[in-house]
Amino acid sequence: MTLELASNQGQAPAEKGLEHSPLAIRGLTVTYGQKPAVFSVDMTVEPGKMTAIIGPNGAGKSTTLKAALGIIKPVSGQVQVFGKPLEDQRARIAYVPQRASVDWDFPTRVIDVVLMGLYRELGLLGRLRNRHKARAMECLNRVGMHDFSDRQIGQLSGGQQQRVFLARALAQEADLYLLDEPFAGVDAATEKAIINVLKSLRKSGKTVVVVHHDLATVPEYFDNVFLINTRKVAEGSVATTFTAETLQAAYGGRLATAQVDQLTLAAG
Repeated sequence: MTLELASNQGQAPAEKGLEHSPLAIRGLTVTYGQKPAVFSVDMTVEPGKMTAIIGPNGAGKSTTLKAALGIIKPVSGQVQVFGKPLEDQRARIAYVPQRASVDWDFPTRVIDVVLMGLYRELGLLGRLRNRHKARAMECLNRVGMHDFSDRQIGQLSGGQQQRVFLARALAQEADLYLLDEPFAGVDAATEKAIINVLKSLRKSGKTVVVVHHDLATVPEYFDNVFLINTRKVAEGSVATTFTAETLQAAYGGRLATAQVDQLTLAAG
């Protein structure tokens, strides 16, 4: 994915290869009242890579992800998943929401939360079998939560809850994983556990898109970046796109020059 600085007109990039993109967004506009939260955004996600969506607070990062999933209704725009309409490809997508958007007081066990990831496979009246429970336990084991399967979800710490929701996503055995700030407010051990799982997904050929807020870890964690500040600013590989120019374009005066230099030096 080559560096592309967006124009003020939100000009779409070339359409070549869109049929192979796990997630392609064109002309996405979302408003809250009369105020545009996202304006004419284009995005093309590269398959088998980990992409960070970054930008200042209120830039439209989470809104873009939710609109792409149909959680928020856009004013305009098109979304394709693996070259087809979103509704035809939902079974290939797993989504991990922000912790703040989840009702953690709902009385359910950890294992039951993970089994919710199998609802498309089971159907509303499907019968849980031993293989389903074994799959759920294996997913919990991958995130280090195997021993907590019978705990109430509300009894867990924030980091533990985030791991459980990642395990639910793993149970879906999807091809495209979308995560909304999975590292926000978690402890260092949980962050390490989550990034290791995400990297293992990438290694197996899956595509991962993460709304991310910690610029310092972008070069270490991700292959590609998508910068947004209501409009698309730039997208491309971390090596070519995570630069002083694009960071200043996205964040403006919110990042000091010294901070930008330090971040881009880490990106190499």
